[in-house]
Amino acid sequence: MTREEELFRRRLLDLADTAWNRNIVTFTDFLNLNEQNIYHDTQPELSFLESRMSGGYECAERQMVAFIPDALSYEENFSPEATDRLFPIRCLVIRPQNPRFAETLSHRDYLGSLMNLGIDRGKLGDIVIQNQEAFLFCEEKMAEYLTGKLTRVRHTAVVCEESEQGIRNWKPKLEEISGTVASVRLDALLSLAFRASRSSLSGLIEGGKVFVNGRLVTGNGFHPREGDIVSVRGYGRFRYCGVSANATKKGRYYVKLEKYV
Repeated sequence: MTREEELFRRRLLDLADTAWNRNIVTFTDFLNLNEQNIYHDTQPELSFLESRMSGGYECAERQMVAFIPDALSYEENFSPEATDRLFPIRCLVIRPQNPRFAETLSHRDYLGSLMNLGIDRGKLGDIVIQNQEAFLFCEEKMAEYLTGKLTRVRHTAVVCEESEQGIRNWKPKLEEISGTVASVRLDALLSLAFRASRSSLSGLIEGGKVFVNGRLVTGNGFHPREGDIVSVRGYGRFRYCGVSANATKKGRYYVKLEKYV
């Protein structure tokens, strides 16, 4: 573990101690996949209280952790269904002022414009692009600032405002992918999801770029479970939905995936 990673681990423990000693809920910033992996590895030291994660919508990649002391975790307001509503997260929509003259903007374009405003990356969650709009999940205290300051992405004038759908009703778009694999191993599922050979993708796993439910996986032979979310840096993510039919005569398995687009 690097010095930076050790400092992050200590920060998690400090937040947990604060929640326990002061009997309040504490929150991290939005965590990237590596930070989530550290959080999962630190679970044995955090077992003295409850913790939950949310990124503002189901299966978000960047997520906050809430540390909830036992005295509060049993109260009705802190039921699993209600916890998501208590995270200090807002959903903003960024759209061009004039769609006819708007550029085709990438995730990097939106993130670059946000970073140019001097915002800490940890205050921002996922940025999900759908057609000419981008949905941005951010810390609650940043919402007003962003709606007033974000007026341009690259050369395109934009409007940034809170999403009318509301954060609890927002759903990402999914592409259903089905096909056959020789075995339900992680490298085979990556090949199906990203339409590339297993050999060309195996280096991603060995190179520490593949996470399952926020945990780093470094073995090609790992077998995901139904419902697992697989995230690959630089490629995207998908949900493994399980084996959809019996094996073929050649012993291959029919599987179904849902890819986030």
